[in-house]
Amino acid sequence: MSQLLFKNRRPDHTVLLDEYRQNGGYQGLEKALREMQPAQIRDEVKASGLRGRGGAGFSTGLKWSFFPFDAEGDKYLVCNGDEMEPGTFKDRQLLEADPHQLVEGMALSAYALNINTGYIFLRYAYNQCYTNLLQAIADAKQAGLLGRNILGSEFSFELHVHRSAGRYICGEETALLNGLEGKRPNPRSKPPFPAIKGLFAKPTVLNNIETLANIPHIINGGAQWFSDLALTEEGAGTKLYGLAGHLNNPGCVELPMGITLGELVEEHGGGVWLGRKFKACLPGGASTPYLTADHFDVAMDYNPLEAVKTRLGTGGLVVFDDQTCMVAATLNLMRFFARESCGWCTPCRDGLPMVCWVLEKIESGQGTVDDVTMLKELLGHINGRSFCALALGAMGPVDGLLRLFEEEVLDHVKKGRCPLQKS
Repeated sequence: MSQLLFKNRRPDHTVLLDEYRQNGGYQGLEKALREMQPAQIRDEVKASGLRGRGGAGFSTGLKWSFFPFDAEGDKYLVCNGDEMEPGTFKDRQLLEADPHQLVEGMALSAYALNINTGYIFLRYAYNQCYTNLLQAIADAKQAGLLGRNILGSEFSFELHVHRSAGRYICGEETALLNGLEGKRPNPRSKPPFPAIKGLFAKPTVLNNIETLANIPHIINGGAQWFSDLALTEEGAGTKLYGLAGHLNNPGCVELPMGITLGELVEEHGGGVWLGRKFKACLPGGASTPYLTADHFDVAMDYNPLEAVKTRLGTGGLVVFDDQTCMVAATLNLMRFFARESCGWCTPCRDGLPMVCWVLEKIESGQGTVDDVTMLKELLGHINGRSFCALALGAMGPVDGLLRLFEEEVLDHVKKGRCPLQKS
């Protein structure tokens, strides 16, 4: 299998500029500046089928097509590196191993979009990533790969790193922009969308770390080559999958987009730990509805997962063994989301703590059938009615709990305790 993003990765090693260039790094940028017009790069990215790797999965080329690249004045490219969702750690792995991919990807993207300034908005706790990026940017600038007149061309691009305040809401794109401007990171009302009015009220493109790191590989290999790496007809490229939870071999792996859930769990995750059985998983981070062993044949790609009422999200797979109480697991996730709400809108600020309260009653054996009904009603009241997508994502595991594990929820009520507790 072709390794793109992890091809240079070795344990406890960070790839610096010389090694990156020896392995083909910055050839994409050199090719683009000497042989390609910006429009050709935009066309190539669109034709590649690359979709955003940050969770939403929107077409990168289509997102770029909304950007007014011919507009006069300041325009910005912002990288969303505020990776804080439980179960998601792929971008950290990438930056700790090979940070120049992001630097080159941002320079290429900026050239394609006629942008001269970029920011990397990085999770506060990622100290090693921060150090790596500062060195990568300094080395690239000294080598003429960033800054004024890159590689002797007329293109100039300055790149800066901004550390997040350390709250989950900072990963929402408009909250991120407020945070970058030094304001409280509350989400903004849309429209206008960032492409038209983003950072400092100027046109802005936001992409995720993994998304931008794929751009050099698309330019080097071509759109068709990149698209053909996927195992599904509608998929494109490879994917960084985080493997966590009750697995024998947790970690982060790069595999073709569209590998099945079962193959990911059994072959690459080493199967469920302690000889136990697979009960459920979050396929794409904490905000995605559960899957069960009945879904082992489902391809880990955007459309196949949506067909079974969940999402690829960030590709952060979290596995639960057969001794896991799914009410308790969901409650744990909901406590995180309720704590991380910015408090801007009622469904999120008040609704998520209410869901926690109901789940606590059920898990402790104090719940009633009416509480289960209330949980279903809260799902309907919160989904799609919050100001941003935080509450919608938070209710993903609740949706999966009620669809796939309703009998287990009701068993708590019937027995007056968690049925998995030893009597």
